[in-house]
Amino acid sequence: MAEQQICTFFLKGVYFGIDVQHVQEVIHPQATTRVPLAPPDIYGLINLRGQIITVIDLQHRLEMSEPQTQSTTSFVDEPQGFNIIVCSEHEVVSLNVDYVGDVLEFEQNTFQPPPATLKGRMRQMLAGAYPLPEGFLLVLDAEKILDVNLTNPIIE
Repeated sequence: MAEQQICTFFLKGVYFGIDVQHVQEVIHPQATTRVPLAPPDIYGLINLRGQIITVIDLQHRLEMSEPQTQSTTSFVDEPQGFNIIVCSEHEVVSLNVDYVGDVLEFEQNTFQPPPATLKGRMRQMLAGAYPLPEGFLLVLDAEKILDVNLTNPIIE
């Protein structure tokens, strides 16, 4: 049976994961430079060994948090949480998360579609879920998380 390895993390107490094939590395928080006039789900930029990487505010992108007012007095924020460096075919970005968990292996035949109770952008950005004894592990679709066109408001 085929197995899938998932890098797990927590965001506002919700258990998420992303396929390890898209994870370049997990790093401790870095000083983040704000980008004036950036979309609200772009947290800022970090310098990772000479490579400038966009930091995505995953809470905002998944519509899990109240809109935060960005400080206009400071262009550099103190680091919080962890950064998961995620790569797709064309882009490398950092996802700002609260805590990083373990890499877990799941049988692919246990993978389920996103729960019907989820609505809006979060459901749109999920690949599906794996059942756990204590709930579900919600697995993000890396390509959709990195797709800027999907960050436009959803009309339902």
